[in-house]
Amino acid sequence: MDPAVFGTEAVFEALPEDPAVKALRDLATDAKYDRGELTLTVARESIVTASEALRRAGFNFFEDVTAVDWYPSEPRFQISYSFLSLGMKRRVRVVVRLAGDDAVIDSLTPNWPAANFYEREIFDLFGVHFSGHPNLRRIMMPEDWQGHPLRKDYPVEGYR
Repeated sequence: MDPAVFGTEAVFEALPEDPAVKALRDLATDAKYDRGELTLTVARESIVTASEALRRAGFNFFEDVTAVDWYPSEPRFQISYSFLSLGMKRRVRVVVRLAGDDAVIDSLTPNWPAANFYEREIFDLFGVHFSGHPNLRRIMMPEDWQGHPLRKDYPVEGYR
Protein backbone atom coordinates (compact mmCIF):
# COMPACT_ATOMS: atom_id res chain seq x y z
CA MET A 1 0.00 0.00 0.00
CA ASP A 2 1.25 3.48 -0.86
CA PRO A 3 2.13 5.70 2.10
CA ALA A 4 -0.15 8.65 2.81
CA VAL A 5 1.22 12.03 1.75
CA PHE A 6 -0.41 15.27 2.88
CA GLY A 7 0.29 18.84 1.88
CA THR A 8 0.71 20.37 -1.54
CA GLU A 9 4.49 20.44 -1.73
CA ALA A 10 4.85 16.97 -0.20
CA VAL A 11 2.45 15.47 -2.76
CA PHE A 12 4.15 17.30 -5.62
CA GLU A 13 7.53 15.99 -4.49
CA ALA A 14 6.24 12.43 -3.98
CA LEU A 15 4.36 12.29 -7.32
CA PRO A 16 6.28 14.55 -9.72
CA GLU A 17 5.34 12.52 -12.81
CA ASP A 18 1.63 12.10 -12.03
CA PRO A 19 -0.34 13.64 -14.94
CA ALA A 20 -2.91 15.28 -12.65
CA VAL A 21 -0.18 16.77 -10.44
CA LYS A 22 1.57 18.14 -13.52
CA ALA A 23 -1.67 19.57 -14.91
CA LEU A 24 -2.77 21.29 -11.70
CA ARG A 25 0.59 22.22 -10.19
CA ASP A 26 -0.08 25.96 -10.55
CA LEU A 27 -3.75 25.79 -9.57
CA ALA A 28 -3.76 23.51 -6.51
CA THR A 29 -4.02 25.14 -3.10
CA ASP A 30 -3.84 21.84 -1.22
CA ALA A 31 -3.16 18.19 -2.03
CA LYS A 32 -3.49 14.79 -0.43
CA TYR A 33 -2.51 11.31 -1.55
CA ASP A 34 -3.93 8.57 0.65
CA ARG A 35 -4.80 4.92 -0.03
CA GLY A 36 -3.95 5.34 -3.69
CA GLU A 37 -6.33 8.29 -4.12
CA LEU A 38 -5.15 11.73 -5.22
CA THR A 39 -7.17 14.73 -4.06
CA LEU A 40 -6.29 18.22 -5.25
CA THR A 41 -8.00 21.34 -3.89
CA VAL A 42 -8.43 24.34 -6.16
CA ALA A 43 -9.98 27.77 -5.69
CA ARG A 44 -13.55 28.28 -6.82
CA GLU A 45 -12.41 30.63 -9.59
CA SER A 46 -10.11 27.92 -11.01
CA ILE A 47 -12.50 24.98 -11.39
CA VAL A 48 -13.17 25.44 -15.13
CA THR A 49 -9.47 25.99 -15.85
CA ALA A 50 -8.57 22.95 -13.73
CA SER A 51 -11.08 20.72 -15.54
CA GLU A 52 -9.74 21.85 -18.92
CA ALA A 53 -6.14 21.21 -17.80
CA LEU A 54 -7.10 17.71 -16.69
CA ARG A 55 -8.73 17.01 -20.05
CA ARG A 56 -5.53 18.08 -21.84
CA ALA A 57 -3.56 15.81 -19.47
CA GLY A 58 -5.61 12.79 -20.58
CA PHE A 59 -8.47 12.72 -18.06
CA ASN A 60 -11.19 12.17 -20.63
CA PHE A 61 -14.12 11.05 -18.47
CA PHE A 62 -16.13 13.22 -16.09
CA GLU A 63 -17.21 10.70 -13.52
CA ASP A 64 -19.10 12.54 -10.79
CA VAL A 65 -19.63 15.70 -8.78
CA THR A 66 -21.09 15.70 -5.30
CA ALA A 67 -21.33 17.98 -2.30
CA VAL A 68 -20.78 17.82 1.45
CA ASP A 69 -22.20 20.24 4.00
CA TRP A 70 -19.71 20.79 6.83
CA TYR A 71 -22.09 23.01 8.84
CA PRO A 72 -21.39 24.74 11.23
CA SER A 73 -17.79 24.92 9.96
CA GLU A 74 -16.71 27.45 7.36
CA PRO A 75 -16.16 27.14 4.50
CA ARG A 76 -19.41 25.28 4.72
CA PHE A 77 -19.66 23.36 1.43
CA GLN A 78 -17.21 21.02 -0.26
CA ILE A 79 -17.81 20.29 -3.93
CA SER A 80 -15.93 17.15 -5.02
CA TYR A 81 -15.36 16.38 -8.70
CA SER A 82 -14.10 13.00 -9.95
CA PHE A 83 -12.24 12.73 -13.24
CA LEU A 84 -11.02 9.51 -14.82
CA SER A 85 -8.43 8.74 -17.47
CA LEU A 86 -9.54 5.59 -19.23
CA GLY A 87 -6.23 5.23 -21.09
CA MET A 88 -4.02 5.69 -18.02
CA LYS A 89 -6.47 3.95 -15.66
CA ARG A 90 -6.11 6.81 -13.18
CA ARG A 91 -8.60 8.82 -11.20
CA VAL A 92 -8.29 12.22 -9.56
CA ARG A 93 -10.59 14.04 -7.17
CA VAL A 94 -10.72 17.84 -7.38
CA VAL A 95 -12.21 19.66 -4.40
CA VAL A 96 -13.53 23.20 -4.08
CA ARG A 97 -14.62 24.71 -0.75
CA LEU A 98 -17.44 27.31 -0.68
CA ALA A 99 -18.61 29.63 2.07
CA GLY A 100 -22.18 29.15 3.24
CA ASP A 101 -23.17 32.73 2.46
CA ASP A 102 -21.61 32.63 -1.03
CA ALA A 103 -22.31 29.14 -2.36
CA VAL A 104 -21.80 29.89 -6.05
CA ILE A 105 -19.41 28.16 -8.47
CA ASP A 106 -19.01 28.05 -12.25
CA SER A 107 -20.79 25.22 -14.04
CA LEU A 108 -18.76 22.58 -15.85
CA THR A 109 -21.74 21.63 -18.02
CA PRO A 110 -20.64 23.72 -21.05
CA ASN A 111 -17.34 21.76 -21.21
CA TRP A 112 -18.43 18.48 -19.59
CA PRO A 113 -22.10 17.81 -20.50
CA ALA A 114 -22.17 14.87 -18.06
CA ALA A 115 -22.08 17.40 -15.18
CA ASN A 116 -25.59 18.63 -16.03
CA PHE A 117 -27.78 16.49 -13.80
CA TYR A 118 -25.20 16.21 -11.01
CA GLU A 119 -25.09 20.00 -10.73
CA ARG A 120 -28.88 20.21 -10.75
CA GLU A 121 -29.04 17.64 -7.96
CA ILE A 122 -26.55 19.62 -5.83
CA PHE A 123 -28.49 22.82 -6.51
CA ASP A 124 -31.76 21.16 -5.51
CA LEU A 125 -30.59 19.39 -2.36
CA PHE A 126 -27.83 21.74 -1.08
CA GLY A 127 -28.70 25.12 -2.62
CA VAL A 128 -25.33 25.61 -4.33
CA HIS A 129 -25.71 27.72 -7.49
CA PHE A 130 -23.79 26.85 -10.66
CA SER A 131 -23.15 29.97 -12.76
CA GLY A 132 -23.59 29.39 -16.47
CA HIS A 133 -25.63 26.19 -16.08
CA PRO A 134 -28.04 25.92 -19.05
CA ASN A 135 -31.05 24.68 -17.03
CA LEU A 136 -30.51 25.12 -13.30
CA ARG A 137 -33.79 24.13 -11.69
CA ARG A 138 -34.97 21.55 -9.23
CA ILE A 139 -34.60 17.94 -10.27
CA MET A 140 -35.89 15.94 -7.27
CA MET A 141 -38.00 18.23 -5.11
CA PRO A 142 -41.15 20.04 -6.31
CA GLU A 143 -40.52 23.53 -7.77
CA ASP A 144 -42.35 25.18 -4.85
CA TRP A 145 -40.39 23.28 -2.16
CA GLN A 146 -38.92 25.49 0.56
CA GLY A 147 -35.28 24.91 1.47
CA HIS A 148 -32.67 22.34 0.57
CA PRO A 149 -33.10 19.01 2.39
CA LEU A 150 -29.46 17.83 2.50
CA ARG A 151 -28.24 20.91 4.34
CA LYS A 152 -27.29 20.06 7.90
CA ASP A 153 -29.43 22.91 9.29
CA TYR A 154 -32.55 21.74 7.44
CA PRO A 155 -35.25 20.68 9.96
CA VAL A 156 -35.74 16.92 10.15
CA GLU A 157 -39.48 17.27 9.64
CA GLY A 158 -39.20 20.11 7.13
CA TYR A 159 -40.30 23.69 7.52
CA ARG A 160 -43.78 24.14 9.00
